[in-house]
Amino acid sequence: MGLAKQAKTLTKHQHTALLSFLDGTRHAERNKLIFLLSTRAGLRAKEIANITWEMVIDADGEISDCIKLQNTASKGSSGGVIWLNKELQSALQQYQASNCTLSGNIIKTERGNSTSAQVIVNMFQTWYNKMGFIGCSSHSGRRTFITNAAKKISTVGGSIRDVQMLARHSSLNMTQRYIEADVDAQKKVVQMI
Repeated sequence: MGLAKQAKTLTKHQHTALLSFLDGTRHAERNKLIFLLSTRAGLRAKEIANITWEMVIDADGEISDCIKLQNTASKGSSGGVIWLNKELQSALQQYQASNCTLSGNIIKTERGNSTSAQVIVNMFQTWYNKMGFIGCSSHSGRRTFITNAAKKISTVGGSIRDVQMLARHSSLNMTQRYIEADVDAQKKVVQMI
């Protein structure tokens, strides 16, 4: 996949603006959760559509500190443990409190107890189009998550291998293709040499 075809990453401003926009939508809590599952956990549209309560609830019925994503809900065999950031964990707790049924798929439609990856893709496309975010797609959140993790991993003693594990990629080359280059960072590091 060439760079021109990759989904654009989201800026902090775009992230905040979209959350504000989603506050005014009909199913605001669900929609914000879908967005955060993409940007804060790096989930694919298929994974967002297939994630179940059993994957996020601990033995006490509380939201866990991680998602235990099953291979059946993921692409190929790329399931695994996905650590939850506090914003996403809080959104899951709020959504859990407002949901009557805490079994089966988390993301449901009015007409059914589940949704499809295509519906998630279409939702993102609609939201980004309404916000004027050209070049963004359902994969923008995942690219943003992976890029942000790559920028910050060394500050906590990690490496690009840890980012690969967070992305659940079998190849480090694939992870590197997701990471957006930062010209400003390049200029700053050259001045430090």
